[in-house]
Amino acid sequence: MRLSSANLYNASIDNLQRRQSDLVDLQMRMTSGKRVTMASDDPVAAARAERAMVSEMRSVTSQRSVEASRVIISQTETAFADATELLQQAREAIVAGGNATYTDSERALLAGKLKNIREELFAVANRTDGAGSYLFGGQGSSQPPFVDTPAPTGVQFRGVSGQMGTDAGTALPLSTDGSATWLTSNSGNGVFLTQAAGNSVTGQAVAGAWISAGSVIDPSSLFPTADTGYRIRFTSATDYTIESYPLATPNTVTTQSTGTYQEGSAINLFGMSVAIKGTPANGDRFEMTPSTPTLSVFGAVDTAIAELNTTNRTGAQRAQSTADRLRDIDGVMGTIAAGRAAAGDTLNRIDNETTRLSSQKLNAQTDRSNAEDLDMVDALSKFQNQQTGYDAALKSYSMVQRMSLFQYLNV
Repeated sequence: MRLSSANLYNASIDNLQRRQSDLVDLQMRMTSGKRVTMASDDPVAAARAERAMVSEMRSVTSQRSVEASRVIISQTETAFADATELLQQAREAIVAGGNATYTDSERALLAGKLKNIREELFAVANRTDGAGSYLFGGQGSSQPPFVDTPAPTGVQFRGVSGQMGTDAGTALPLSTDGSATWLTSNSGNGVFLTQAAGNSVTGQAVAGAWISAGSVIDPSSLFPTADTGYRIRFTSATDYTIESYPLATPNTVTTQSTGTYQEGSAINLFGMSVAIKGTPANGDRFEMTPSTPTLSVFGAVDTAIAELNTTNRTGAQRAQSTADRLRDIDGVMGTIAAGRAAAGDTLNRIDNETTRLSSQKLNAQTDRSNAEDLDMVDALSKFQNQQTGYDAALKSYSMVQRMSLFQYLNV
């Protein structure tokens, strides 16, 4: 077969250009650090890298949401701590108001202190997150969620009950339901409510005795129906009758049993245990009804303020007032404490989510790197081999292109 010199030269040049192109391509990959720079380089690897990149972006987005939740819940936990401190101060004022040596004027001063505490509590309930939203705004509110209206309505929640949250993958809160936290504690001791219901003979308030908050001794015996109430009615200074009645018709009475009064001794009835102290009179009544979620932080403080401002009360009335108000303050403090504990649990969840998302992001980055990144050691070895081959091809071409008749004639 006859090969012309031009054909040999062209074949050598084509070979040099291919080598040069491969060398430039490898150099570009080494510069970018990517094995796959276009989908056509490796369609399967490119698809893997794309999926990994999407997963990484989702992790980054979720991390932003988790950090937003961390900021909100940290502020909420601080608000709960501030509310607890204020309620503790209110409790101390109520205890002081029960001191028998205090005068009505001194109790009025304590009522003024409670009023200031109440204003601070209201400010905490309407606290913002610093970005225009309200910590206790529920599902969102452009205005303060709590509005202070005149008595007897009191503080009202004008937000939307519920919570805002992050994406379904993390499901972390971005707000707190203010109504559930501040306005719906259980009345009484959380199970039933005791109260001095007045004297059926005189029509006046109970003046010489008071009842404790009570406790549960047999949950299975409590209130056979939700609309049932019980009453201890004194028929003399030493004898009483235990009655049951429908809450809707309290005058429809069924006598359950009778007893003899001993001051401070427990009176057990239908799974409940209560104690009455003082000197009861004929007709004095003390009632036990199921707790309801109607006790608010502000209502508890407002009632304490009103009673501290009431003058000329008997010692028993002051003792009853002090016991009831401490019971209510303890009840709302329990709700606040539960909210604070929930915030703490959420912060723990946020820490766990942060760790999980960091691991997920790292895994996605690793998967993407495995799919598209270049093995630098292997690439350097190949680059050196190709560069050596290219140099050798250049030298051989330079020698071959001089091997022609014209070169010999020139010589």
